[in-house]
Amino acid sequence: MNKSSIISVHQLLTALLLLAGTCAVARAEEREVPLTFAGGHDIGPDDFGRPVYLIAGGLGVKPEQFREAFKNVKPAKGREPTGEEQRKNKEAMMKVLRPLGVTNERLDEVADYFRFRPQAGERWPTKPAKGYAVVEDGKVKKVVITDPGAGYNTPPRVTIAEMENVRVEAKLAFDKDLKKNGGIASAAVAPTETKR
Repeated sequence: MNKSSIISVHQLLTALLLLAGTCAVARAEEREVPLTFAGGHDIGPDDFGRPVYLIAGGLGVKPEQFREAFKNVKPAKGREPTGEEQRKNKEAMMKVLRPLGVTNERLDEVADYFRFRPQAGERWPTKPAKGYAVVEDGKVKKVVITDPGAGYNTPPRVTIAEMENVRVEAKLAFDKDLKKNGGIASAAVAPTETKR
């Protein structure tokens, strides 16, 4: 091999190494950007002032089945119900729930767990979810939930720090284990809507 060929090979290798280094610098690094969870504690207008999805999940019934059970309850307005009123209301609920495998004791346990006084600024037991988005070159590669939290009756609004325009959809899991009930089952970037 002559001297000019050696120089050409050397120059070629140097150029390739420089090019590879430039590409490595140009490639953006992955970052973990924290998620923020807000809300998720809404109660529907037909839900009797109760977190129906959480209660139904705790009882192991469907939300519409719990609504049906509660439909015949006659609340005592502006006062505590009498013992007789409580007994009648409980029996009206159990008439629907008993055939679904719900015992009187379990109904009491779940109802007590989710009992709260909104007029006193109270809320049922909740635990905030935690997670992050993996971001590379301004794009979200994936959403990771590190702690599903608990006590979400409706999907919370999930945002990624510094990326307010990216919409993240969360799905909930309802569970008979009350400490896990209403946790985040999954979260992913919502597909972008295309205009027609």
